[in-house]
Amino acid sequence: MRQLLTIFFFVLNFALFAQQKGTIYGTIKDEKGKVLDLVNVAVYGTPGGTSSNAKGYYELSVDANKDLRIVISSIGYTSQYQNIRLSEGQRSLLNITLKTSSTDLNPFTIESRIESEKPGYTRISTKEASRIPAVAGGGVEALVKTQMGVSSSNELSSQYNVRGGNYDENLIYVNGIEIYRPFLIRSGQQEGLSFINSDLVNNINFSAGGFEAIYGDKMSSVLDIEYKEPTEFAGSAQVSLLGASLHLENSFNDNKTSILFGARYKSNSYLLKSMETKGDYKPSFADIQGLISHKLNKNLDINLLVHYSNNKFKLVPENRETSFGTIQDAVKLTIYFDGQEIDKFNTLTSAFYINWKANENNKYRFILSTFQSHESENYDIQGQYWLDDLETDFGKDDFGDVTFNRGVGTFLEHARNRLNANVSNAEIKGSHRLNNHHLDWGVKYQFELISDRVDEWIINDSAGYITPHHPDNPGVDIPIGSINRDLNVSSFFFSENSLASSRLSAYVQDTWKFDGDSSRFFITAGSRFQYWSVNNQFLASPRVSAYYKPVFYKSKTYRMSVGLYHQPPFYREMRDLNGNINLNVKAQQSIHFVLGYDASFKAWDRPFKFTSEVYYKHLSNLIPYEIDNVRIRYYAENSAKGYAGGIDMKLIGEFVPGIDSWFSLSIMQTKEDIFNDFYYRYYDSNGQEVRPSIVVIPHDSAIFYPGYIPRPTDQRLNANIFFQDYIPNNPMFKMHLNLAFGTGLPFGAPGKAKHTHTFRMPPYRRVDIGFSAQLLSEAGLTERSGYWKHIKSAWVSLEIFNLLQISNTVSYIWISDINNNKMPVPNYLTPRQLNAKLIVEF
Repeated sequence: MRQLLTIFFFVLNFALFAQQKGTIYGTIKDEKGKVLDLVNVAVYGTPGGTSSNAKGYYELSVDANKDLRIVISSIGYTSQYQNIRLSEGQRSLLNITLKTSSTDLNPFTIESRIESEKPGYTRISTKEASRIPAVAGGGVEALVKTQMGVSSSNELSSQYNVRGGNYDENLIYVNGIEIYRPFLIRSGQQEGLSFINSDLVNNINFSAGGFEAIYGDKMSSVLDIEYKEPTEFAGSAQVSLLGASLHLENSFNDNKTSILFGARYKSNSYLLKSMETKGDYKPSFADIQGLISHKLNKNLDINLLVHYSNNKFKLVPENRETSFGTIQDAVKLTIYFDGQEIDKFNTLTSAFYINWKANENNKYRFILSTFQSHESENYDIQGQYWLDDLETDFGKDDFGDVTFNRGVGTFLEHARNRLNANVSNAEIKGSHRLNNHHLDWGVKYQFELISDRVDEWIINDSAGYITPHHPDNPGVDIPIGSINRDLNVSSFFFSENSLASSRLSAYVQDTWKFDGDSSRFFITAGSRFQYWSVNNQFLASPRVSAYYKPVFYKSKTYRMSVGLYHQPPFYREMRDLNGNINLNVKAQQSIHFVLGYDASFKAWDRPFKFTSEVYYKHLSNLIPYEIDNVRIRYYAENSAKGYAGGIDMKLIGEFVPGIDSWFSLSIMQTKEDIFNDFYYRYYDSNGQEVRPSIVVIPHDSAIFYPGYIPRPTDQRLNANIFFQDYIPNNPMFKMHLNLAFGTGLPFGAPGKAKHTHTFRMPPYRRVDIGFSAQLLSEAGLTERSGYWKHIKSAWVSLEIFNLLQISNTVSYIWISDINNNKMPVPNYLTPRQLNAKLIVEF
């Protein structure tokens, strides 16, 4: 009986509940009458809802006898609100027409929405740069790394390589000011915040090669950043496990005065503690920057840009265990450390500039800027290591245990490095329009003052053999002053240098625009000029580019660029492997040949764009270099020639309705031929190659010239996927996936000739994924009260770095075994880690 009553009351309550519902239904279309699918329909302020189907039809059950507000939203369209009140069991028809919203479009709508008239440039929006899952903090550099022709094999660093060049070959501008970075950084974990604060950025233009003469003298790429011009009060705040940031902007005096401010703090100790070297990591990276602008009148404004960064890195290492090798030959390195490392990098960049608009056709800019850097690198670290073979037989009980010791030793690394740099500039630029011509010119004077002190040495020992001793009688005392009393070190660098120099540069460029009945055509021609007081070298760098768009194929464009690109040496290129300065180094040279093609099309009735570029770079007067982690060490002499060539491709579009994703692929090869390099091969009497030694005396020898060898940045294949998705019934929940793949870079033993660098690192493979949920949106701003009404939007996200737990190699340390054979031991990057982040915009 009790069971029957329970069933009765359950059915009665269900019937009463059903009677308290009403239903709205209808069709959702756009302004052109096209039905829209995946449009979210929900009761405002409550979870759940429904979405329209492929025919635009929806149906939603709502509470009866209540005043409700229905929100209809979709990415790319302005949200609509409808107030309703239904009686019990009522069905109400509610057809909806949504209007396109440019402000709600996903910010990664880049080339498919915005067409740049400059050939060879990619325009990027960074509104959601903070939501890209990236260990280095996301931002502009994280977006640049996903572009075609760009590669990066170190997630801890914001540095990137472009088409076979190193990071020193890239130009970076912010509001027309060239940006510099610290010189002494040698690893990604030391690298602090980059200059560019993505919260302050308004526009980005990026070129992977073939850029115009208005940009400076580097051989690879240019990244041109423009900061915001505030018109009202706004701001944002962000906090995560890796740091925090705040940005504010406002305008005063009828928009005559504006202030843009940003502050950031980053500490990646949470990530570094998961790496193979265990210890006490205390990184602390902070910066502040501000832009103040004031309009004296409608044609004249003055601006002050200031940036200060304070980056500190402290490490007290304890121990390290690294297992490497193959299934048949597994090896483990164990190191116990003593000592510590303390590094400081303080930089100050300031710029004062005036914009003068003489009239609609003539504009001028006057710039005074300075960059100061004070850097110190201090460490004394001793490591005692054991190199052991591991059991590789799965059937044995001691599988994975140590079976044999290959070697025991000690190393001691010491550094007391200092560098102070001051770079000051005075510049004037002009821009003039005359009919179908656009003329640009500029003159710049630059003064550089750099003082540098290098004091580094490394000692490697095994059982105390390097301590002072008599070569024939180890127990005999050695007199002071005897050469046998000297302590033998593996490497020693000491130098003190000071350099003051002046550079004078200029450029002139003209752009012709031709609009015919059947085509649209641009051609830009110009040249740069530079003189440097150190080597007394005068340079001229002519460049030309063209853009063609036939009217009968409006969706297709063709581009071409040819130019000579000189890169005069800066201080880093002048300092050799031993820390000595070569004042006779000349400018490196690169001739670019670039052909580009763009095609816009529709698939699944959604916009897409395919971009490709074929390029070849003829390199001469090259300064060879070596790369260890992110540290670039030059040979400081123009002793090589080379080339770089390849093809870049990118497909961008709405793989998911309303938001853009893209795929990029680059195939490239770069090689160099070092002048006068050769080596001998030795043979015995039977013609077999041998290695000369005390007991092996060769019978014959032959000289060999290596010719072209891979450059340190020779990454043959690089692919990147950035994919975004959202829940169809609720687009406020999104997913961002970043996948990177790059083939291995060449490397070799330190101190050996470059032609012996024939090894390849394992390929770089990494997948980062982020999940974000919008807690508050601007659409509901009018419904909130109190402090909440000032918040435009709020997001929370969960990021998973290195989703597949792949151990990527960034560099190697070389350890000697008992037979004095050197073995490369990989230094791995970060493992899988989680990061939580909250973003609030107001």
